Amino acid sequence: MLTSTDFSGLLNERFFRNFLPIPATSQLELGGKTPDFQLPDITHGTLVKLSDYQGKQPVILAFTRIFTEKQYCPFCYPQIIALNENYEQFQNSGIEVLMITSTDERQSQIVVRDLGLKMPLLSDPSCQVFRAYHTGQALGAPLPAQFLLDKEGKLCYRHLFSFLDHNASVETLIQQFKLLPSRC
Repeated sequence: MLTSTDFSGLLNERFFRNFLPIPATSQLELGGKTPDFQLPDITHGTLVKLSDYQGKQPVILAFTRIFTEKQYCPFCYPQIIALNENYEQFQNSGIEVLMITSTDERQSQIVVRDLGLKMPLLSDPSCQVFRAYHTGQALGAPLPAQFLLDKEGKLCYRHLFSFLDHNASVETLIQQFKLLPSRC
């Protein structure tokens, strides 16, 4: 568990751009297509384009809240660990998990190394993808959210952050995956 209290690097352009609260909204329709994007995969050193998964496999988009390479959201850190620990289970079920963070590439490289991430960690420091998915923002960072897309890229499940229900659990995501044929 991280116990560092080093806040260096927290007050940056991204912090101020995401400071004012904007609530998450469910503007993306269940059963509808989701915005395509291309982001660098820091874990594997490649570029990931969401549309490359269409027709191939379902995808979980796990938007996470990491303030800096040393400061994690207390609600998101346990989910990052749980998704990473269960990454092979998702892959064995035919699901790709794409974790998306607003940290820049340098910060993201440290996160990948320090947490031993196996799953792709996509860097979105401009927060354009967070905004396209309407995840909301508050206190210097976009809010977390999870989206399950079927193999055709249609939105089948979404979980938006609230203080009562922070993140969808691994169990919930697996359960939602099992419901895919009847959902979309």
